[in-house]
Amino acid sequence: METSSPNYIKIDPADNVAVMLKDTEAGIAITEKIMSREVIPAGHKIALETIKIDSPVVKYGQVIGVAAHAIRPGEHVHTHNLKMCAPESPLPRKKDPETSPSLPANIRKTFHGILRASGKAGTRNYIGVLSSVNCSASVARFIADHFTKDRLQAFKNIDGVVALPHGMGCGDSTGSQGFQNLQRCLAGFAGHPNFGAVLLVGLGCEVLQVDPFAADLFTRSNIGISTLNIQDLGGTKKTVAQGVRLIDEMLPEVNRIDRQPLPLSHLTLGLECGGSDAFSGLTANPALGVAVDLLVAGGGTAVLGETTEIYGTEQFLARRAVTPAVGQKIIERVQWWENYTRINASEINNNPSPGNKAGGLTTILEKSLGAVAKGGSTPLMAVYPYASQVHSKGLVFMDTPGYDPVSITGMIAGGANMICFTTGRGSVLGGKPVPVIKLATNSSMYTRMVDDMDIDCGPIVDGQATVQEMGRLIYDHIIDCASGRPTKSEKLGIGDLEFVPWQIGAVL
Repeated sequence: METSSPNYIKIDPADNVAVMLKDTEAGIAITEKIMSREVIPAGHKIALETIKIDSPVVKYGQVIGVAAHAIRPGEHVHTHNLKMCAPESPLPRKKDPETSPSLPANIRKTFHGILRASGKAGTRNYIGVLSSVNCSASVARFIADHFTKDRLQAFKNIDGVVALPHGMGCGDSTGSQGFQNLQRCLAGFAGHPNFGAVLLVGLGCEVLQVDPFAADLFTRSNIGISTLNIQDLGGTKKTVAQGVRLIDEMLPEVNRIDRQPLPLSHLTLGLECGGSDAFSGLTANPALGVAVDLLVAGGGTAVLGETTEIYGTEQFLARRAVTPAVGQKIIERVQWWENYTRINASEINNNPSPGNKAGGLTTILEKSLGAVAKGGSTPLMAVYPYASQVHSKGLVFMDTPGYDPVSITGMIAGGANMICFTTGRGSVLGGKPVPVIKLATNSSMYTRMVDDMDIDCGPIVDGQATVQEMGRLIYDHIIDCASGRPTKSEKLGIGDLEFVPWQIGAVL
């Protein structure tokens, strides 16, 4: 951060706006030469110089939009006087990333995980009850709900029995992209190393047939899945009873696990931000980027996503790509989204959300520049379709929507066994069977929502911690949670309603 005072932060020397650190009334001295001309909420921008109409507004050393009309020093810069500019407008370029850093000698290089027969490592040990279609969702939940904490007391190594219902599985063409997304999500969760066993419950007449799907999955990946069909078994009560019997048989075997020290190459960390504010790009996101660099240096994988929230910065990610072909893939995904939103009477820059704007963000360029900071500084190794299995090590990108539960569902299906979620407004999302670590961008929200937030990144703004120090703290917390330490969302029981595959196409 270039300049900081009790009132504001100027992030980069090239910036012509600063971020206010607290609610500011009109007539307050900001610098020796600038006085606030109006009320400016905390997290919102103040003009540091005259900005002529249609001239660039610069934050992070990058163009985040242009002035809708002339802006005077000391004025509030927000949606009323800042408008979007074309993302292909020339942007000042920062230095390209170098090779991945090496891990410091005094840093932990292993975690205590669960090594599965597949060679993958789990960070949790659940039994999953998946539904093939929404029509079997309630039955799946009834089966899982039978296994209360009291009934699982004898099985100390099992984190729970979790049902993951969804709203899809029928009324769709088997060749559609939405149906393929659902298949990849179910396959990815069924084979996820955080599940010790899986039961797949179908209705019987749906498009996604349970038994052929399970047989195909076994052929491709040697994953054994128990299946139930409501119509064949004679209805709800009989299917629930049979499901309970099957899981009772699974419990002793799933309970027989031991955590052991494993290298960081077994960790795949999904990166998400939601309910963002203007501090997201100053505190939690860049600090998470530091933790990502450390994880990558240790041989791990980090998955950046939310294609709609990197819009306007895709050229920077492309320049970080390990090969031109990888860089071109991320450009193509953005182009796909431009067309997808257009044919659906929308636009890719129809973002930030109302909550983001209330927190001080104005354009998608501003939001994207803060969002990509989660990915750290290492080369981009690969670009994956939604919910596809991630095999590369290092920083990778997955094409997901910005909608948090849909995005996280895709990352977990792709193999993420940890999630870090930055939030400024206060998102409370979970993601069973995977731990979700919540990183608060500001201390005020952290204090207000302390039961949901794991780490307060606000001390960066207060000058009590550097981005590097906070990144190291996040890294250590990732290792602890991967080794079994429960997150706040896990303590609250959040995460079994957030299985939301990406629905694309007509519902027939």
